[in-house]
Formats: sequence, structure tokens, C-alpha cells
Amino acid sequence: MSSTDGDGISRRSLLAGVAAFGAGLSLAPRHLSGAEAPKGAVNIVTSAEALERLRAGNERFTSGAPLAPRRDLAHLRTLAPNQAPFAAVLGCADSRVPIEVIYDQGFGDLFVVRVAGNVATSVEIASLEYGTIVLGASVLIVLGHSNCGAVKAALAGGDVPGQISTLYQHIAPPLDRKTMDLDDAIAANVRYQARKLISGSTVIPNLRRDGKLVVLGGVFELKTGTVVPVEL
Repeated sequence: MSSTDGDGISRRSLLAGVAAFGAGLSLAPRHLSGAEAPKGAVNIVTSAEALERLRAGNERFTSGAPLAPRRDLAHLRTLAPNQAPFAAVLGCADSRVPIEVIYDQGFGDLFVVRVAGNVATSVEIASLEYGTIVLGASVLIVLGHSNCGAVKAALAGGDVPGQISTLYQHIAPPLDRKTMDLDDAIAANVRYQARKLISGSTVIPNLRRDGKLVVLGGVFELKTGTVVPVEL
């Protein structure tokens, strides 16, 4: 995928837009009530801090100098009683897109929901509501990836075995099979799933309104390892 998304918006302008969006929010960490917060939760950070951790982690990954932090058994044991991820990600189930690896994070850092085509059905929405309102993630990213097989199949619209075609109804609506190439379709799917996340939830819009959650889109480029922002 090129350095522009399906609408021809430059990567630099998207990054600037993300920064401007974050700057316009009240990015104070969310203080959950005792009934909502996991007992002893840690790592509840602001949206600005979460975005910087993700940016820096992906930069380390693409530069070939990952830290692979917090991936040892000793750290995992400290998290056994509870979790408090700083970001949530709706990603594709594709084996080439391990979310913690591409963001160079470890156990307990990210609340990840992965499903073919990074689709937002009621099950995924419910899971991400839990990751944000209960566990305290302050950033929610809908992450597609280049050469996505699920989007490619939905764009083609042909026969497939088993129940694979049931994915089409969740991916096809924003696609124009006559005009879109695969890169355009992947970016359109990211936007569509982000809109579904917001419109299908009563929790996520309230967190955004209160400045407690930032929702973003991105596409992971398989050839470069870079997460390119997609304007929602």
C-alpha cells in the first residue's frame, strides 16, 4: 500500500490530523468507579500517552530494533490478578498481523480483538466496550492490513466454501466493486467498521464525548511493517 489511503490523503496530513484531534480533547485518564474498575488496576494512561506508546513501538518494530518488552513469565505473573491495558485494537485474524509484535508491546498492554476482516459485529463491539469502559483503554484502533484476504473476497463477491461468505455482509456495504481497488477497499472497510463500532455502542460514544477515548483507524502495511493512519 502506498503512503496515501484510498482517498489520496497523505500520510503526513493524517498524522497531523491525529495530533490535532488528540490535542482538542481532554485527555485526562479515566477514573473508574469501584464497581467498574478491576481491583488493583494499573497502567491507566491518557490518550496522548497511549498514542505515543503505540507510535514509538511501531517505529521500533519497523526500524528493526524492537524491545519486546514485558513478555517474560515473571511479568505475566504480576498481571495474573488483573489487567489494565492502555489501548484496545480491533484487528484482523490474519497470521501476519500479530498486534503486540507490530506495536512492540507486551503482556497486559493491549486489549486485542481479532477477527477476519476486522469486522465490528455485536460480539466484537461488546468485547471492546469491556476493554474501554471496564479495563480503561484510552485509545481504540480499528486496524486493517494490506492484501487482506477477507476484504479481497468481499470485493470479488465470488463463491467460497463453508460459511466464509457470511463475512461479506459485514464488509461489502462500503465497497464499490466497479471502482475500488483492494487498497481503497481496505481503507473503506476500516472506516466502515469504526463507524459501526461507534453507532452500535452506547458506551463508546459517551467515552469519546467525555474526552476519555480516542477512536482511530489504520492500515498495517505488510511490506514495510508501518501502521498508516486512515482518516475516519
